Amino acid sequence: MTPERKYIALWNVMKRECRRLVSRPLYLFSMVVAPLFCYIFFTTLMDSGLPKDMPVGIVDQDQTTTTRQLARTLDAFQQSKVVARYPTFNEAREAMQRGEIYGFYYIPEGTTAEVQAQRRPTVSFYTNNSLLIAGSLLFKDMKMMSELASGAVVQATLLAKGATEDQAMAYLQPIVIDTHPLNNPWLNYSVYLNNTFAPGMLMLLIFMVTVFSIGVEIKERTARQWLRMGHNSIWISLAGKLLPHTAVFFLMGILYNVYLYGFLHFPCHSGIGPMLLATLCLVLASQGMGILMIGTLPTLRLGLSFASLWGVLSFSMCGLSFPLMGMHPTLQALANLFPLRHYFLIYVDQALNGYPMIYSWSNYVALLLFMLLPFLIAHRLKGALIYYKYVP
Repeated sequence: MTPERKYIALWNVMKRECRRLVSRPLYLFSMVVAPLFCYIFFTTLMDSGLPKDMPVGIVDQDQTTTTRQLARTLDAFQQSKVVARYPTFNEAREAMQRGEIYGFYYIPEGTTAEVQAQRRPTVSFYTNNSLLIAGSLLFKDMKMMSELASGAVVQATLLAKGATEDQAMAYLQPIVIDTHPLNNPWLNYSVYLNNTFAPGMLMLLIFMVTVFSIGVEIKERTARQWLRMGHNSIWISLAGKLLPHTAVFFLMGILYNVYLYGFLHFPCHSGIGPMLLATLCLVLASQGMGILMIGTLPTLRLGLSFASLWGVLSFSMCGLSFPLMGMHPTLQALANLFPLRHYFLIYVDQALNGYPMIYSWSNYVALLLFMLLPFLIAHRLKGALIYYKYVP
């Protein structure tokens, strides 16, 4: 076949696929509406970066000026909001069990008197850690408030005994802690999650659409017609079918990069260029993975099940939700089988750390290997397109 005939065949397959994309609303939803919805939904959901004004309660059985000041101090924290005061411990516990508050601070009777007598009273705080993020953040606020209150009492005692303020501070904090949270110094949950959620959802949709677009040819018995239009070349047929998908999905990738880094001003120390290249690599790698899925399991049901399972597992295995180095060594090795893992590492190196692109060469190579996966399955897939009979 001459090169000119190959290009004509490729163009004809692409036109056929474009007609199929336009004629089925499912494609419009999966390739355009769903990604845009996910981008807006997740960034709006976590627009504050961290939860604010989470409801907490106070059980103040001492009822003194000092304990009321403790309650006001807790309410002043950005993430805590005192919404109720309970007369007894049991009432506060029941309110937390009903989900009305995420935690409560318990100040027993006689706390102030014991402080004045230097008897080291005990105050308690309880957080609902079944909701891990809310419980952890409130625990941090309550612990900080308790430490501030303890420090204030000790400082007042030392000053009353004639110590200078510098001497009191040296006693309270003999070692000065100088903290440097790097790369995400705002401790912003939105920055941390959305930079991986957005491409992760796009990757999942690419898996599904790639598997569906090929699997539906088998189901509707149009696979032979598709191959004939590509002059019985599996490569021309695949390229013609998936190039329109690549264009649409890469456009969606450009949109989320512009939205996150240009509109929301998320940190991108490398500039947007390397992230666009990483996005294109992720799109092509995901399509290569999708071809492998439908070629391995050439039925629409099993192929889509494979795609959805692999896509969902990607969020856990990429190192976003749980540190990869904290996983079992076997899982650390298996994580390399997920394209999102390599995109996540490129994002950390490029956008957050601002390293040169050569620093992430191994991850780019890994994504390239995903693009080459169709070579392993092309012969089997062509046989399925020609001979496989779909059984409802």
